[in-house]
Amino acid sequence: TTTTSSASTTDRVTLGTSDLSVAATGVGAWAWGDRSGYWGDDWRGDRARNLRAYETLLAGGVDFIDTAEVYGFGKSEELIAEFARSTAGDDALVDPVFATKFAPLPLRWTASAVPDALEKSLARMGQKKIGLYMQHWPGFGIQDVANDAFLEGLCLCYERGLCDAVGVSNFNAARVATAAKKFASRGVPFASNQIQYSLLYRDPELKTGVVQACEDVGVTVVAYSPMAQGLLTGKYSGAGAAAVKGPRGAVFSDARRAAVGELVDLMKSIGKERGDKTPAQVAVNYCMTKGSVPIPGAKDAAQAASVVGCLGWRLSEGEVRELEKAAGKVPASPGAPFEAW
Repeated sequence: TTTTSSASTTDRVTLGTSDLSVAATGVGAWAWGDRSGYWGDDWRGDRARNLRAYETLLAGGVDFIDTAEVYGFGKSEELIAEFARSTAGDDALVDPVFATKFAPLPLRWTASAVPDALEKSLARMGQKKIGLYMQHWPGFGIQDVANDAFLEGLCLCYERGLCDAVGVSNFNAARVATAAKKFASRGVPFASNQIQYSLLYRDPELKTGVVQACEDVGVTVVAYSPMAQGLLTGKYSGAGAAAVKGPRGAVFSDARRAAVGELVDLMKSIGKERGDKTPAQVAVNYCMTKGSVPIPGAKDAAQAASVVGCLGWRLSEGEVRELEKAAGKVPASPGAPFEAW
């Protein structure tokens, strides 16, 4: 289901303390060029489908496209460069706002490692500057001592004109507050904390204080896995449920797949009243209604059109309460390990 052009151009969010204006839902490009086997085993065969997704997103006004240097070991960034080149000059498409992320890999310890990594990402992406650059996860264990340096490195990226704003990802409440003080002291716009958040994973809101910490410093929550890696689409539960391929099978236990049926039925009912919206669209719009910017995946034109169809409407307070009550009966999604670092 698509939305009207007016909805896709007016349903927008300004990220955190930055001037970056993006569509109220973005898209995550983790699966584009995936060579890890997590999302599939044929990234080359999927390339044409991914390009159609890219075109459909920009035609529908979804301009916020999130990737990372570790996605596909750089291949996701390279594909984005190819897609941007192939669509250059097409007036029917909105201009993309790209985001990518710095990985605190084991041999990285210094502030200079961050702009060095961004310059390599920009080269892969065919860009001179990017909208948003983030630290993908906090350094942990012995590397925890490098986290201050990494924040300094993000400041350098902004001050050198390599990005319009900076952000973090998988940061706990205390780390968000620390980052906010650092960035504010340098006049660096702090756009977002990208975290796992969905109907089936609300720990950042209910238990860990991460959502409140972001609100306290005016930072936008960007929600990854808003469909609980597909569990909330209804595709993997109920009669005729699809098999789960790859490592995701460990996340989709039989108990969770059985328990999610009632919630998916409710999402179907709400979606029907909203003009034939799908459970996937209800799941994404839930995150939007709660004040975050979700970044669902979209591997082909149909999935991209579904993301576009999340714009221009919001769930009511009553619908949100119904959904949260039903979701409370389903075993929660496992959290990312980064959140405890």
